[in-house]
Amino acid sequence: MRNWRDQALPGVGWCALTAGILGIALHFGPWQRQLFVLAASGATYLMVGAIIGLVLLLGARRWRSAAVAGVIVAAALWTSVPMFVPDGHAAAGADLRVMQSNVLFGGADEATVVRAVRDGRVEALTIEELTPEMVTRLDAAGISELLPYRFLQPGGGGGGTGIYSRYPLRDSKKYYGFVLNNVSATMDHPQAGAVTVFAFHPVPPLFDFPVWSSEMRKIREILDAQQGPAIVGADFNATRDHSAFRDLLRGRFAAAADLAGAGPLPTFPNDRRWGPVIGIDHILVADATSDEVRTVTVPGSDHRAVLATVRLNK
Repeated sequence: MRNWRDQALPGVGWCALTAGILGIALHFGPWQRQLFVLAASGATYLMVGAIIGLVLLLGARRWRSAAVAGVIVAAALWTSVPMFVPDGHAAAGADLRVMQSNVLFGGADEATVVRAVRDGRVEALTIEELTPEMVTRLDAAGISELLPYRFLQPGGGGGGTGIYSRYPLRDSKKYYGFVLNNVSATMDHPQAGAVTVFAFHPVPPLFDFPVWSSEMRKIREILDAQQGPAIVGADFNATRDHSAFRDLLRGRFAAAADLAGAGPLPTFPNDRRWGPVIGIDHILVADATSDEVRTVTVPGSDHRAVLATVRLNK
């Protein structure tokens, strides 16, 4: 029995370690093939294999192999630990509470959305897959009493997108060259002044990978050109393990969840017993920080909503 264990443990350990190496490669690779991009959605889970491999190799007393595993574990932790460590930089400006929600072809429970806005004292709501019928139901549920200003581009087939705001909106814009509606507007915040609000929804890479890649590049160009305080609410159909998403954070923008040390915040799919498992809904900020980010289940949607408390720089 001992001989079998001594042979099996190293083999299983190296299999687990290989999974960890694959996860790291998927995370860092600038993949241009659909299969690898889709696989990268689970890169963080694969990296757990490195830890399992290290434990098994230590148990088998394979010290050299364990040393290699230790290096791989360190690389995996280097990619993941920052998710749980708050940024620690405190802004001195006004607070702004933001909510991002994909309402699944307008089928989400409107009362839950409005309740989340009310309970979270939300001041800006970005919403995707907004249909004309969902707009009517949200109005009936009282959204206009809480967020009376809006710039909406509703549509069918998941194409609708909108921005609701507690404060006046101006300079509204719909971005062309996208399959789904992608929009922005400038909010006149009573303390912070002009704050640009973006709502993005690139197509899923599973459906049309070349278009998703192109639209993510277009979004980066839009954000790179942005000046002044801004917030982004989006279903990017991308996790932090996708290089196309991390490219959005190489300039002025940062992920609110990373700033708050909120962890991976899985949001999709929320209509399965085993879900959600990946975080594709995000709130980004520029000239601001965040110290609280959480998710909320919305019945009727396959996405959890994301709520963030953002503190704007003066």
